[in-house]
Parts: sequence; C-alpha cells; structure tokens
Amino acid sequence: MLLSGRFNLRILVLLTCTFGQALSLQAQKSSRSFDSSSAQMASLDREVHADMFFLADDALHGRGSATRDEHLAALFAASQFQSLGLEPGGPAGSFLQKSPLPDPLPERLQHHLAKFEDTSRKETWNAIAILRGSDPNLKNEVILLTAHLDHLGVAATPINGDAIYNGADDDASGTTAVLTLAHLLATGHHPRRTVVFALFGSEEIGGFGARAFLANPPTPLTNIVANLEFEMIGRPDPAVPAGTLWLTGYERSTLGPELAKHGAHLVNDPHPKEQFFQRSDNIALARQGVIAHTVSSFGLHTDYHQPTDELGTIDFTHMTNAIASIVAPIHWLTDTDWKPTWNPGGRPEAHPPTSQQ
Repeated sequence: MLLSGRFNLRILVLLTCTFGQALSLQAQKSSRSFDSSSAQMASLDREVHADMFFLADDALHGRGSATRDEHLAALFAASQFQSLGLEPGGPAGSFLQKSPLPDPLPERLQHHLAKFEDTSRKETWNAIAILRGSDPNLKNEVILLTAHLDHLGVAATPINGDAIYNGADDDASGTTAVLTLAHLLATGHHPRRTVVFALFGSEEIGGFGARAFLANPPTPLTNIVANLEFEMIGRPDPAVPAGTLWLTGYERSTLGPELAKHGAHLVNDPHPKEQFFQRSDNIALARQGVIAHTVSSFGLHTDYHQPTDELGTIDFTHMTNAIASIVAPIHWLTDTDWKPTWNPGGRPEAHPPTSQQ
C-alpha cells in the first residue's frame, strides 16, 4: 500500500533515501559495470519501482510546477545525488538551483493556472549533480542527461472524482531514468568525460527551470558535447518496433544514428506532426547550439495531461528494459572522443523563449 498524506511524506522521503543509499552500496560491492545480468536487471527494476512510486504518489499532489511539491521532488533527487557521492551542481555547494519566476506571471499563463489549485508559484527548483570525468584530456567535455521534475499539480475541479495529475509517464518516468542512470554511472567504471545530471522544474509552464540552468550553468555551455532529455518512457509506442525508443529530431544531428550504431534501440520520431523536438526542455539547449534531443516512447496515449496518467498505466517491464538498453551506448558516449554535429539545416534558430501552454 502506498503511503499518502503530508504527515507520511517525511517518512516516505526518509525510506526512499535510505533505499537509494543501500542500493548504491550494493552496486559498489558488486560488479563495477552494468551488463544486463538477471541480478542487475532485478536491482534496476526495484529502483525504478521505488523512484516511480515516490514521484507519482498522490502525496506529491502531481508535483505542480513551482510549488512545494516540485520542491520536494527536487529534494528527493538531490538526496540521491548526494548519497552517490556526486558533486553538487547548484550554487554555493548545493544540489539545488532555485530561480524566481516572473512576478507577475504572464497573463496567458495566469489564465492557464486558474484551472488548477490556487497555490503560491514564486520560484522553481532544479536538482543538478556532476560526475567528474577521469581523463585529463576529456574531463572538460560534458554529457548532459536531463528530465523535468514537475507536472500539472491539482485541478481546481476534480475530473471524474480525481483531481491529482500524478504525471507518472509525464515525467516521473524520465526523472526516474536520469536517477537510475546516475546510480549506474556513479557506481560503474568511471567515465572519461564529465557527466552532468539535471532535473528541471517548471517545464510544464514554460521551461523556467531550463532557462535558469542556461542562465547559470554548472559548466560552460560550449563544453556540453550532447544532451539527452528523457520524457515519457513509461509505456511502449505501438508506432515503433517492440523494445524501441525514439529520438526527437533524429535527422537533425549525427547523435541518434551514432548511438544506434553502438547498441541504442533508437529510431526516428514516428510523430513528426506533433513537433516533439520543440516541446521538451532540450529545445532551449538546442537553440544555444548544444546537440540536444529527447528520448521517448510516448505513443499519443489519451492519459496525456490527464489525472489518469497514474502508476497503474506504467509498463514497468518496458520502462526498465528501455533504461537498460541505453546504458551501454551512454557509457560509450562518455568514454569516446567522438563528437556529434548538426546536420545541414538541423540546428534550430535561436529566439527569445516564450511561455508554453
């Protein structure tokens, strides 16, 4: 039975953080690399379940953008990063990066938020950690792994008796992917390049967390070799072969095809009309010149941005296998000196960000 309620939330945080520390120690005592053995897959499956059951629980009230619940999700991620011995990527030795929102919020955004619970939305939080590279010649080059922490929160009026937008697929699944990859990379063989793990707040109301990251990055943006955003990988997409993920903007750069050559189960986005390349936080980085794409398996299911996007809809076998399938290609990317490039016409034009929604 899942814990629920504000009183039990503190207990749940302590339990999940303790689990993360135990998992880290267990991984360090076992094999130093991930090889998809049955034991390691079972451990990965347990971690995926634990992170998902925290992030998408009713107790977090849908992790509403720029709310106390988004802050709690960021604290949860920060505690895991710290338990792994990663370096803090926020200001003043913190794993958290706090950023104020515009005051007042844009009128269009205020109108959108009127559909949700009336709560203070003054600042947003990112959780950022650094795994420093081991190679003196490559440690200044950065692989950036990202997802967004937040979701829609609580509806002002329940829909079919349910007011909480749990956001299990969107984007507890992507957040979980980044957290588990942090565990695997931190406890496996040490990467030659530096890896930065960044979990952004307030993606759902205009990408404010990603903007804060760009304004105060933990590393110069020119050092970022590639960014992989993880969004909505909790369910398979029937439009692509079983066990396959797709990459937004696959044709825009050399990154996707090269990762596929090294074992990534990645194909082109089968939903080009949806313009998903421009609908995740990767686009803010791409407009700054960073090779940035989103990994997903969103099959246009009808639970998108609905209270029905709950844990019961997640295909945990698919999700665990999806994360496992990307580990070796990411290890290759962190250890090679190869760099992706934009294909002709692939880099998006830079322009001032505008509010989503």
